[in-house]
Amino acid sequence: MSGPELITRMFDVIIEAVGADYFQMVAFDHRQRPFFQQLKGNKPEVKERERLSLVDRAIATQKPVISPTNDGQNIRALCFPFALKGKVFGYAYLERRSNGQNFTEEEIDILSSALPMVKIISQGASPAEEIKIKSPQTELEFLGLSQPFRVIRELIEKVKNVNSPVLITGESGTGKELIARIIHHCGHRSQAQFVAVNCSAIPENLLESELFGYARGSFTGALRDKPGLVEEAQGGTFFLDEIGDLSLSLQAKLLRVLQEKEVRRIGENHSRRVDVRFISATNKNLEQEVAAGRFRQDLYFRLKIIVFEVPPLRQRPEDILVLINHFLDRYCQEMNRERAFFSPEALELMLKYDWPGNVRELQNEIQRCLVLSGNRQIIEDELLSPAIRNARDRSLKNSWDYSQAKAEFEKKFLREALQYFNYHRARTAAAIGLTRQGLFRLLKKYGLDHLKN
Repeated sequence: MSGPELITRMFDVIIEAVGADYFQMVAFDHRQRPFFQQLKGNKPEVKERERLSLVDRAIATQKPVISPTNDGQNIRALCFPFALKGKVFGYAYLERRSNGQNFTEEEIDILSSALPMVKIISQGASPAEEIKIKSPQTELEFLGLSQPFRVIRELIEKVKNVNSPVLITGESGTGKELIARIIHHCGHRSQAQFVAVNCSAIPENLLESELFGYARGSFTGALRDKPGLVEEAQGGTFFLDEIGDLSLSLQAKLLRVLQEKEVRRIGENHSRRVDVRFISATNKNLEQEVAAGRFRQDLYFRLKIIVFEVPPLRQRPEDILVLINHFLDRYCQEMNRERAFFSPEALELMLKYDWPGNVRELQNEIQRCLVLSGNRQIIEDELLSPAIRNARDRSLKNSWDYSQAKAEFEKKFLREALQYFNYHRARTAAAIGLTRQGLFRLLKKYGLDHLKN
């Protein structure tokens, strides 16, 4: 799926979520005159002059403008300014003609959450591509917009049909095994087995027999001949995850397999030929491990013929929104629920966060938020994990901006007060010493007027 196709998919989701029949983004020419682009849906029913008038009103007020047409038809039109980090950077125009009902506050909230994502994706979308591999056994997806993503994608294309060993390095959760599986399923070995083993998950005294197999009677409990995992990968791919944790004695035996393309089961005095492509992965710096004497230099050189360096998610922020959109799509479908969106405040915090657990942490966070949000379509920042919410506090400490700090405090205070009084506005206003009108003005100022139990 290309970048433009990803944006088209987002438009489809937005139109379905808010019940619109027509959707356009508003752009500006060199004289700052608005014009319409990126249409989605059937031909607009409202004349362009009336649509531009609606846009002018939205620009002047910086607020959503809803208007029925004047030609007697049962049509509602909406021009919506959308913002991120408090700054308006785009406008959208929508029409609803099927029932003529006004756009609701909830639908406008959905737009305020979804449209910033579309805008940011569109800014870097032209070179973006998605690898999507389908096989009878599995469907794999690798998504991104960043330059590191494109480098990885190009390297996959180059190595998928060769037999040279591959070493994949990167922090935990960056998708190293996913890349290994994509290489296998894209290449000429895809009809054979992909066998994976985590070197740190199996005790050393058992790992040798798991890797290379054993003969009947070779040790207590060896009641039958058993092929090792390397043999099971015959004709396919053998993936060694966390290879940096492999003991020196097993490193020597693995080196022999790589050199001779043979394995010898425990208890046997003859070797067996194997045709296997080796892919290994580690979150350690193997050069440092070699220097420290914990990893064999000769094995390191055998493994590093082709090297993938997978950067952490914090170094490729362009990919975060693409992944958020992908996981929201995926898990909303799995949970058989309406498509959900993160609020602009939640998105801003997720973009600031370092994601030490990388893609895996992001994936788990989205699942968690969807479960906790119930059936709400807007996922507010209050549902994010404490570590992510604290990104706001770190940002405030670094900025030394009094106005920003005051605004963040007021917003947090109002949100917590509403929650405490079960979103009863009159009781909340009385408790915190405001009139109902004063509370409503503040809620509207900070975009909290939609909150309810």
